Amino acid sequence: MASFFDPPKARPLLPKEKIDRVFKSMRFRVFMGAFIGYAAYYLVRKNLSLASADMIAEGLIDKQGVGIAASAVSIAYAFSKFVMGTLSDRSDARKFLSVGLVIASLVMMSVGFLPYSATNPSVNVAMLFGVMLLVGVLSGMGWPPCGRVMAYWFSNNERSFKMSLWNTSHTIGSGSLGIIALFGVTLFADMGVSQTWRADFIVPSCFALVLALFCWWALRDTPESCGLPSVADWRNDHSGVKTKETVGEKVPFKTLLFDYVLKNKWVWMIALVNAFVYMVRYGVGDWSPTFLQESGIMDKAECKVAFSIHNYVGALGTIACGWISSKFFKGKCAPPTIIFMALVLVGTLIYWQIPLLADVTGIAAKTWAYVALIIIGFCIYGPVALVTIQALNLVPKNAAGTAAGFVGLSGYLIGDSLLSKIIVGGIADHSWNMANMTMVIGASLGVVLCLLTLKSEK
Repeated sequence: MASFFDPPKARPLLPKEKIDRVFKSMRFRVFMGAFIGYAAYYLVRKNLSLASADMIAEGLIDKQGVGIAASAVSIAYAFSKFVMGTLSDRSDARKFLSVGLVIASLVMMSVGFLPYSATNPSVNVAMLFGVMLLVGVLSGMGWPPCGRVMAYWFSNNERSFKMSLWNTSHTIGSGSLGIIALFGVTLFADMGVSQTWRADFIVPSCFALVLALFCWWALRDTPESCGLPSVADWRNDHSGVKTKETVGEKVPFKTLLFDYVLKNKWVWMIALVNAFVYMVRYGVGDWSPTFLQESGIMDKAECKVAFSIHNYVGALGTIACGWISSKFFKGKCAPPTIIFMALVLVGTLIYWQIPLLADVTGIAAKTWAYVALIIIGFCIYGPVALVTIQALNLVPKNAAGTAAGFVGLSGYLIGDSLLSKIIVGGIADHSWNMANMTMVIGASLGVVLCLLTLKSEK
């Protein structure tokens, strides 16, 4: 019996005179569906980062507890992105993404209604860990179907730039989370709600539910399922790794995982690079609101604004990184990744030494915080995009979700959960200075490992 999520079969070709017009309009529509869909997933992923400072101040949880609870999202997401990647390669991307977003939004919304203990923080940590674990599982239904549609609707020689454009979606989503959360907190304050931080969970989730409806309308699995030729035939671009299987066919899990991914040494190397890229990405992004507020550098509202700016400039950096890849390196991903990670290292050094720089230069610590967050935000998200594109370019397109899931497994399990959440969070309970120095070390290792991937594109 056919499953609800089964990929649609190929339809008869449309009349030749309609193909160009329909292909162009559908590509734009699908791109926007993937863009907005993935952005919406970030409205229901990092909410705890914004609420944590207030929850800590109320004695509901401590920094180590925040790190443990937040790590649940990362741990579950790491495995989920891998498993869901394989499932998405065997599913209709439209249904897969939309259904996952609806359920994830409802679960994250529930965090805002949970009855927290005022006397037993460990109970709160355990409760948050369980719910965040489920959020992480559901979040894994976002990236893989997007990777799938981008692989099927855009050809190999245009994919670096198109994927870079699309990859700005998560920075737009994260940045919008801060703005929407600030709106929600203000709204709850006007309504007389005492624990306004609950809005950080509830209001963005409502926005995400609305966006899920748009994704259902906009997304389509493959050109062939719409009565169109393959993008390779339409653009006469047959470069890249060939796909042997036909549209609508379920490729065996063993083939996807072992033959296309695990036997490729470069996919393993890229996965290792991704671990340190994600360490810095989330080590700075997730902890900066708490660090800046506890250090007295910014107040609550300013932290949310800084969080949003950090992510919004990431969109510009991602586009710039993709453009440099296409313009100067013929679509190669490693060279621009190295350049941008070197700049990330500069930004983390500034972030680490904000108090010292303020004392030496006489420039306000708040200003240096903005400088560091802008540099890191602008430069980190380009490597986030291109590292995954490197992996996609090394496998057949019908294994795109599996490859993306494997690389993401390393990024989220090792880089995000272990390094940025548990280790950095644990160190931060004792010293923010040491925690920030740890991220400098991570950025340095990221640069070195990026250099080792150059040979994969020769």
